[in-house]
This record gives sequence, C-alpha cells and structure tokens, in this order.
Amino acid sequence: MNPADTNQDCTAKIDASCRVPLLALFGVASLSLVLGLVFAIIASVTFHQPEAFASCPCLTYGHTQAAANDLLIYGFAMPAALGVMLWIFARLSQAELALPIVPVAAANLWFIGVLVGVATILGGGSSGYTWLEFPRVSAMLLGVSFVLVAVSATATLGLRKERELYPSHWFLLAALLWFPWIYSTANLFIVTTHPVRGVTQAVIDWWYADNLVFVWLALVGIGTAFYFIPKITGQPLKSRFYALFAFWTLIFFGTWIGIPAGAPVPAWLPTTSAFASYMLIIPIAAVAIVFVKTLRGNTVVSRGAALCYFRSGTVAFLVSALMLVIQACPKHSSVLEFTWFGQAQVQLQILGFAGLILCGAINYIFPLVMGKELPFKTVSLQFFSTMFGVLLLVISLAIAGVKQGNAVYEPTAAKFWLMISTTGTLLVLIGALMMFANIFVMTFKWKIALAKAALAAVKAPLENSEVKA
Repeated sequence: MNPADTNQDCTAKIDASCRVPLLALFGVASLSLVLGLVFAIIASVTFHQPEAFASCPCLTYGHTQAAANDLLIYGFAMPAALGVMLWIFARLSQAELALPIVPVAAANLWFIGVLVGVATILGGGSSGYTWLEFPRVSAMLLGVSFVLVAVSATATLGLRKERELYPSHWFLLAALLWFPWIYSTANLFIVTTHPVRGVTQAVIDWWYADNLVFVWLALVGIGTAFYFIPKITGQPLKSRFYALFAFWTLIFFGTWIGIPAGAPVPAWLPTTSAFASYMLIIPIAAVAIVFVKTLRGNTVVSRGAALCYFRSGTVAFLVSALMLVIQACPKHSSVLEFTWFGQAQVQLQILGFAGLILCGAINYIFPLVMGKELPFKTVSLQFFSTMFGVLLLVISLAIAGVKQGNAVYEPTAAKFWLMISTTGTLLVLIGALMMFANIFVMTFKWKIALAKAALAAVKAPLENSEVKA
C-alpha cells in the first residue's frame, strides 16, 4: 500500500474531520515550542552572563533548563506527534477520524498538565529526576490525555479499508504503546510516595530518559518520515524488509542504552548498555538504506519546502544515533562523559530530528485540514532558520563538550562555544515564531468565520408559514 490519495472528495472529508483536533494539538505544540526555546535561551545565557538573572531565583539554570526540556518534549513534540499520527492514520485508513471530540478534550487537559508542571518547576517543586520533573498531578493529566488520543487513533485504525499495515503503522502504533508503558513505570518507581531507594533510582531514570528521548522520538520521527517521503516524491517506500528490520532492531537494542560508563552501578549494566549502543549501527544502516533507496531518482525540487524538512530530519537522526555510539566507546566516553557533548546529542535528537520532521508535517498538514493556504509564506525561511540554528547549536555544544573534557580544570574552556550555542537557539526560536504566527492567524480567522456563520444562522428568518386560528 502506498500513501496516495485515491479520492479527492474522500480525502477532503477526512481532512475536515481532523480539523478541530489538530487545531488544538498543533496550537499547544507551537506555543510550547516557542516558550521552551525562550527558557532554553535564558538557561544558556546564565553560563556566559551569570549576573543577567541573578535577582530572579525562578530563572536560574536548574529551573529554566528543566522547564525548557519538558516544554520541548511534553509541550511540543508529543502534542505535535499525536496530531500527525491522527492525520496519518485517518489518511492511510481512508476513513474519517473516529471520536474527534476525544482528542480535543485531551489536548486541553494536556496543556493544563504541562502548564502546572512548568509552574511547579519554576517554583522550585521539581522532583529532581531528569525528564520526570513534573508533579504527580501533571503526570496523571498527561497520562490520561495520551491514552485518550491513543483511543481515537486506534479506533480510526480499526476503520481502515486496507487491512495490510503500511510501515508507518508499525512505528507509530509502537509509539502509542511505548509512552504509556515507560511513563507509568518510571513514575510508579520514582515519583511516588514510596519510591525505590539507592542507585536503582538513577538506573530507572537513565532507562526512562533513553526510551523517551531516543526510542520514542525515533519511532515517531521515522514513522512520519516513511509516510511523507514517498508521498511527496511520488515513489513507493523501497526495501520494506529493511524497514521492518530497522523497526525490530531499534526497539530491541535502543531500550538497553543510556547508562554512563562511569556510573556507580554493577559493571554488567554499563557494559550491556555500551554493547547495545554499538549494535545501534544495525538499525542506523537499515534506516539509511531505506532512506537513500526511496529518495534515489526522484525529481522533486525542494528548496526549503516539505521534503527538505523530512530529508534533513532523517539525516539528523542518523547523526544523532552515531553520536550515541561515539559516547559509548570507552576511549571517547572518558573524555565526553558529563560534558556538553551529551547535551548536543539530545538537542540534535529533539530539535534537529523530531523538530524538523514534526514542523515539516505540521506545515504540510495544516493547510489541508483548514482548506486554505498558510497566511504567511515563510515555510522555506522557517526551514533555513531552524536548520542553521540547529547546526550552530549542536556543533558549538559538541565542540564545547570536547574542550570541556580535555580541560577539566579550566572552567572557561567552553564559554565561547556556549555563547555561539545561544545564537543557534535564537535562530531556532525565530523559525518557531514563524510557525506559531501561521497557526495562530489561521486559527483566529477560522474562529471568526465560525462566529460569523453562527451569528448568521441565529439571525436567519424562519421559513414563512401560515398561522391558522
């Protein structure tokens, strides 16, 4: 099965059924992306201008960096990914979105949960565990909201006319199951009234962080890319066997990585993690084969348009995974461990891989579900601003990490490169503002048109009829 539109009227109805849920989910995602990048800039500035926010305790690095990370993952990546999943499932199923009111309610609950969590972090109430800083109330809201959207997605999948699953289904369905499992497990063992004790807490947090930032984002990003690249190029997805092989090897080996080589745990844990990191070469190679074979020979000219987002995002994933392999190597981990190099890999995974692919999907989907072109023709400018910003951010952090690792006793060794990374984050923020402006203006116009239509219906005269005594 190839993701091609077979009936224009049918696809128009499918897109219309997704309109309100995607308005809510993409609106939350775009706003959170802007806020997350603002906090990331504030956190970055504190390293080369420590006196800038010295008078405001809630804007210290520990608060703002945690808020930025959670806004980028929970506020941006997840709502955007869920919206893209709903649309892809509806299109591949050739059926209208099932239970459309459910994801609308879920999007609002999700936004409340993220706001409560970020406010708690800024107020000093963080749990202290990376990617699990939100309080239990926020965790419950996020968990319930995710399950609600998953119900709508799986119900839509059940209505599909073509029973055979497309490769994108494998990755996206796994993502729908993956997050509730890892999030509930990590919260159950760590963020509870009776958490596990000792080094087990750190092991569970490392396990969760790896499964969230690497495995879950990989499932979402690769599944989305495998749908859009064939759709835009007009060529079928090549090497279905390699796609299936990449899926299973990514899930199998990806879940074992993430434990640092110098962690104070039994030696078999970091050794197993390092071995699994080396084995990531297998899914990386499989994804690269599918990617290259599918793009080979296509004649689509894409200068900052949709294909550029998916092509660059996939390359970012391959580079990000290779950076993980490099960090696992004992020769390099002794230098790069606990430096900015790890942050460079994380930002490439979030902003370079998931960010580019999800933004490209939003820019492609949003005009279709709204039935109108984007109000501002800034898609190409947004791409180049985001791409160059990510390159500047990741390269500068990676260099800062290497310098930091080679000059442990020189605290200012990475200062210059951290200043460069702030500029990169600013460029990414400019791109995010462009996307937010398009979504905000189009949503505002749609609500105005809806209000006018409702007012016209209220004022419309009743049909003439004779009143008999």
